[in-house]
Amino acid sequence: MADEIQPRKRRVRYKGTHPRQFQDKYKELDPAHHLDELQKVMERGHTPAGMHRPICVAEILEILDPKPGDVGLDATLGFGGHSQEILNRLRPGGRLFAVDVDPLELPRTEARLRALGFDEDILVVRRMNFAGLRALLPEMGEGLDFVLADLGVSSMQIDNPARGFTYKADGPLDLRLNPLRGKPASSLLQSLSEEAISDFLTENSDEPHAKNIAQAIISARDVLPIATTRHLANLVRGVLKAECAADILEDETRKSLQRTFQALRIAVNDELTVLDQFLALLPQCLKSGGRAAILTFHSGEDRRVKKAFQNGQREGIYERIALDPIRPSSEERHANPRSSSAKLRWAIRG
Repeated sequence: MADEIQPRKRRVRYKGTHPRQFQDKYKELDPAHHLDELQKVMERGHTPAGMHRPICVAEILEILDPKPGDVGLDATLGFGGHSQEILNRLRPGGRLFAVDVDPLELPRTEARLRALGFDEDILVVRRMNFAGLRALLPEMGEGLDFVLADLGVSSMQIDNPARGFTYKADGPLDLRLNPLRGKPASSLLQSLSEEAISDFLTENSDEPHAKNIAQAIISARDVLPIATTRHLANLVRGVLKAECAADILEDETRKSLQRTFQALRIAVNDELTVLDQFLALLPQCLKSGGRAAILTFHSGEDRRVKKAFQNGQREGIYERIALDPIRPSSEERHANPRSSSAKLRWAIRG
């Protein structure tokens, strides 16, 4: 008996022109076959799912001035947008070290850059936290001509609900840059005192409702552990609803949600301590005349970078530093709203 003919499977339909769920955005997540869709998304001022749009690229290239034969470091490789532009300027004879702590995104970024023709001779990729920069010193020879650090979280991390970075979709409350190490955000909230929670909300994001949000977290966790992004987001919404007038509620709630998740991410990954360690090591890595550029995204980061560069200039470590931060242009902020909070500072080794 002949084999029965299997019914033909229907092609999966793209869920409208603006699919909401991360997993439904399969055209954006497959850029090799859907470049037209990516272009449409970016023209709307959005970042395609699974991608990241590098910020202040022209300004960073002008500061770092990468040239053939230079040796440099991208201390936060991320999606690799800055590195790709830098690598194009290093041939012949140049070399770029690129590090990142994320074990999920790093292999994807390395594969993309390798496919563009950047082999081991020009691009050295390491999975590590930039606070451990000293381990790379033996490979750097006489030192580096330039160093870049983009301290923002990459869009592909934010947009994936499974990573727990966003309040806009439900997922596990994780927020670890390296999900293979340390405790997730849910465990941290379960263990800290009300005062400690209030303190990191204030220190890491200048959250004006820190005390009341901390109280709400403590009260809620006594009934049910706060294990999901939706649970935490709803607690913040409840606090703001009780405190804000109706005409400002929506805007204030959005800002508090952003600040709360940012502050928690910084606490989970101990980002400010890591940044202090990196800033202390930076002068040891730069040659005389070496250039450093650092992109920050909130006041806690910017204060640390500004103070480290100012102290370094007073001590004769840095010859010149940025007097004021560089901000993304109005055109860039319109095209990529996620760039709006960025500040770029630079320093030149004496």
